[in-house]
Amino acid sequence: MKDIKIGFIGFGKMGQAIAGGMIRSNLIPADNIKISARSEKTLQKAETVFGIKGTLENKEVARFADLLFLGIQPGGHKNVLEEVKRELKDDVTIITMAAGIVIKTIEAAVGRKVKVVRTMPNTPSMVREGMTAMSVNDHVSERDLSIVREILQSLGETVILEEELMDAVPAVSGSSPAFVYMFIEALGDGAVRDGIPRKEAYKMAAQAVLGAAKMVLESGRHPGELKDDVCTPGGSTIQAVAALEKNGFRASVLEAMEACTKKSKSIGR
Repeated sequence: MKDIKIGFIGFGKMGQAIAGGMIRSNLIPADNIKISARSEKTLQKAETVFGIKGTLENKEVARFADLLFLGIQPGGHKNVLEEVKRELKDDVTIITMAAGIVIKTIEAAVGRKVKVVRTMPNTPSMVREGMTAMSVNDHVSERDLSIVREILQSLGETVILEEELMDAVPAVSGSSPAFVYMFIEALGDGAVRDGIPRKEAYKMAAQAVLGAAKMVLESGRHPGELKDDVCTPGGSTIQAVAALEKNGFRASVLEAMEACTKKSKSIGR
C-alpha cells in the first residue's frame, strides 16, 4: 500500500479530507501524494498542512498517479480528462467524487479501457466519520477495490452499490448532513427559546444526534423501535412526535430527498 502513488486533480475540502485521512492512518506517506490546483495558495496549504508537494500542471499529476482522484466540479471532468488522458498510466485507477458523473462519462473522455471507481463521500469525512458509497466498472479488480476501500475507510464507513443506485446516494448520505445541521440548529433555537444558552444548546442537540446515530449503528435495531423506547405512554416525547407528524416531518424529509435525487440525475444528463 505504501508504495502506491496517489494523485489529486483539484484539492478542495474533500480531497484534503481524503489525503489527511491517508496520512494520519499511515496508509500512504505524504511523499507518495501529489496534487494539482489552480492557485498557489492551495499548493502552499497542501505543503504546509499536509507535507504534500503540488503543481499547477494537471498533466504532471496524471503521469505520477497510480490512483487518481478527481476533486473537480462536475462540469470540468471532460475538459480535464481530455487534457491529461495521454499522460495517464496504463494501469491507473480513476476515482470520481462529484455528483452525477457516471462511469461511462469517464470512460468516454479517456477513450480507452480504464479502471473507474465512482464515489460519493460526504463532509463528515473531515472528522473521520464519513460515509462513502462506491460503484466500479468491470476493469476494477478485487485488489484494486480493496485498496480504494481501505483508503476511504480511513475517513469513516463505505458501502458498495450498483451504479444505477448512485444518484440516490446524495439524498441519503451525501447531502443529508445539511438536513441534520438544520435539525440541530432548530433544536438549538428551541432550547434557547426555553432559556438555555446557545453554546450549551448546540452542544446538547449535536450530542443527542450523535448518540442517536450510534444507537442505530451499534444496536442493529430498527429506528422505529428505538423511537418507541423513548416514547412513554402519555409522556412528553410522544406528544412531540405527534406534533412532528402533524406538521409533515417525515413527508418533508422524503420530499427533500426526492428533490435532491432529481437534481443529481439532471447533473449526469
